[in-house]
Amino acid sequence: MLGGVPGVDPATVVIIGGGVVGINAAKMACGLGAKVYILDIDLDRLRYLSDVMPGHCFTLMSSPQAIRNVLPKADVVVGAVLVPGSKTPTLITREMLKTMKKGSVLVDVAIDQGGCFETSKETTHAAPTYTIDGIVHYAVSNMPGALPRTSTLALTNATLPYAVEIANKGWKKAMKENSEIRRGANVVEGHVTYGGVAEAFGLKHVPVEKLL
Repeated sequence: MLGGVPGVDPATVVIIGGGVVGINAAKMACGLGAKVYILDIDLDRLRYLSDVMPGHCFTLMSSPQAIRNVLPKADVVVGAVLVPGSKTPTLITREMLKTMKKGSVLVDVAIDQGGCFETSKETTHAAPTYTIDGIVHYAVSNMPGALPRTSTLALTNATLPYAVEIANKGWKKAMKENSEIRRGANVVEGHVTYGGVAEAFGLKHVPVEKLL
């Protein structure tokens, strides 16, 4: 039980990444009574998290050593790292699994971007987990697909205004007039316009502004 019971310690949850995914994972874990560590490389973000999260949620500056220090006491580790448009870095190696408690769980939310654990491999809702060296791995791509109605409504709420603007103005005018739509361009007229995507695949990057 994440929250423990009287006389028994609660579980320890380690969350790597303090963005949208990380803070929501922390809210859920804290709400269940777990002891939570959030690691991030952005000090301003850590200050914010320290202000808004409850007292049993602790913030740590993320580094390879900090991750090694918390892994032995972790019951659940959530990889919530995002490098927009690029492959996520490997933060937990197979060698580091040896320091973890048998039966503990790795949840790789970054699996859509390649995963942030060396031992991650993409799984499905039908067969979501597998075990390596006694550590349970969960690496389902498109995790929100487990709740299709809620996730579709949430996505539509966020994206529909942009879709309407593109439909009304055409993609080129919409990109010229709206910097948010312009930043969302990945490929325009056969050219890769997103730096992270170009770097990930070894392709030439062409700024979208040159094509408008």
